Amino acid sequence: MKGITRPRWWPWAVWLIVLAPGVLTVAALVSDFLLGTRWLGANPVKEGEHLLGSWTMKYLVATLAVTPIRRATGWNWLQRDRRTFGLAAFFYGLVHFLWYALVDIQLDGAQLAEDLTKRAYIIVGFAALLVMLPLAVTSTRSAVARLKRRWASLHRLVYVVPVLGIVHWWMSVKADVAEPALYSALFAVLLGWRWWQWRRETSGNAATPLF
Repeated sequence: MKGITRPRWWPWAVWLIVLAPGVLTVAALVSDFLLGTRWLGANPVKEGEHLLGSWTMKYLVATLAVTPIRRATGWNWLQRDRRTFGLAAFFYGLVHFLWYALVDIQLDGAQLAEDLTKRAYIIVGFAALLVMLPLAVTSTRSAVARLKRRWASLHRLVYVVPVLGIVHWWMSVKADVAEPALYSALFAVLLGWRWWQWRRETSGNAATPLF
């Protein structure tokens, strides 16, 4: 339905979508360690790390999907949620890295330095996080007003993030490639749509920022 107004319950649903995975993952980890449950399987540290990385990719998909959904449905009120999903992607990506550094390798400085210089998939994943950092920092309205045209140029880096994330994911898995293959297809469709849309626009300057 074209021109539908934003449902009153939608902001609450967005916050639930954004916060619930993190709360449930941490709660499951605490339960596994303290109560001996197996919500996260036999290796809760690795499974929790995987879940956080998986949610990072889900929020990247949601962020990039906002514009095509909005244009197809006329639900222009979705526009304001793009930044929320983008910040959620950065948050879960950051927690994914912190989980690895603090819980997995237990802040072993030597191990961290070696991983960040010699293990390719960790280098690529960390690079994706670094690319997302300036996008998150400049997500405010004041940053948009201050940077002006440079803001749009900076936020074209959004297209690098899913590529690095997918490469990181493919390199980190050993046998089960179903999830990275699925997300590779999703990002290919979303980025392909954006390229097609860019080709249609005469100015060639319309970028779809992450935040």
